[in-house]
Amino acid sequence: MQRALTLHQTTVGKKVAMAVSGAIVVGFTIGHFIGNLNIYRGPEALNGYAAFLHSVPPLIWGTRILLLFAFGVHILSAFALWSRNRQARGSRYKQKKDLVTDYAARTMYWTGPILLLYIVYHLLHFTILPTHPGDVYRNVVEGFQNPLVSGVYIVGNVALGLHIFHGIYSAFQTLGVNHPRYNKYRRDLAIAISAVITIGNLSFPISVLAGIVTL
Repeated sequence: MQRALTLHQTTVGKKVAMAVSGAIVVGFTIGHFIGNLNIYRGPEALNGYAAFLHSVPPLIWGTRILLLFAFGVHILSAFALWSRNRQARGSRYKQKKDLVTDYAARTMYWTGPILLLYIVYHLLHFTILPTHPGDVYRNVVEGFQNPLVSGVYIVGNVALGLHIFHGIYSAFQTLGVNHPRYNKYRRDLAIAISAVITIGNLSFPISVLAGIVTL
């Protein structure tokens, strides 16, 4: 236990904590996206899927607790690394050349706060204060019929895609999966996963705005 606590206090330990907690969140994001595809099957399918989740309290509450823990670890580790980097830098460099990992980190420091605001809005909109409690399909369609609401989700999901791409790419390096021969493949994997999630999630508000999904 003492070794684990000591490791987490190091820069490497915090990066590992970010990688593992990020993997948990990405896993949930993929599952969430797959479940939301039920919107294309109609209101009965999407509402039935939501009802099934709520009919198994250990599943939904266990997932919420795990996600809350993962988000907490991820945010605290990110803030600690940002603080250390800022203190170590001291003053601005006169000339700076960014590596891929540097670019990933800098981008994540921007997409992270955007995502946090987006997640809070998403929870308030669909989970905590829904317009039609129990009717997920109507909540989603009516919400996305408003261009401003759809705009928030589009911006949020673009930020999510960038964050996931850089997170997956950096996580492989943090966890030691880093070799010149295979780096192209981990980059391709990061692009593929982030692209599927981003395009899939963007399809929901766009389909409603285009009139493909209606009440």
